[in-house]
Order: sequence, then structure tokens, then C-alpha cells
Amino acid sequence: MGVTKEEVEAALNSKLKPSHLDVTDISGGCGTSFSVEIVSDEFEGKRLLERHRLVNSAVSEYLKDIHALSIKKTLTPAQWEKEDKSDATK
Repeated sequence: MGVTKEEVEAALNSKLKPSHLDVTDISGGCGTSFSVEIVSDEFEGKRLLERHRLVNSAVSEYLKDIHALSIKKTLTPAQWEKEDKSDATK
């Protein structure tokens, strides 16, 4: 049995305390592939690779059961707000 979306969300919420989190099961419901978009203060001052490592570390207990973890966005709240305003003007 695969991992649930709720388990991935709980792990990320617990470790990274995001202000925005979107986890999508892209495996068709079998819980082996997930897409993640996350906004957290924990990413402040960190490069993209460091941010991805934080996400992977937060869900490390599930990685043995997950085939693919697609980390789409890892933004700080300020970056998220700037992106949100940019999207609104389009």
C-alpha cells in the first residue's frame, strides 16, 4: 500500500509549518507519486537545493514507499506574495 496525501501533508505541516501547501497525488490514487507546492518561512535565505532537501527530509519516513516526489514550488511567503500579485496583473 502506498502513502496517503494526508500523510505527506501532515509531515510537511509538522516540520515546515507552511503558510501554503498543495499536495497532489499524481499516481492515480495508489499513493506512489506526489506533486508538492509549499510556502514556508523555513526557506528564507536558502537556495533551491537546500529547500528541496528540507522537503525531502520532512517526508523521509515515506520516501521508501514513494516512487516520485515532484517538488514544483518551494517559496518564501514574500516570494509567494510577489508571484501572486504578478499573476493577478496578467
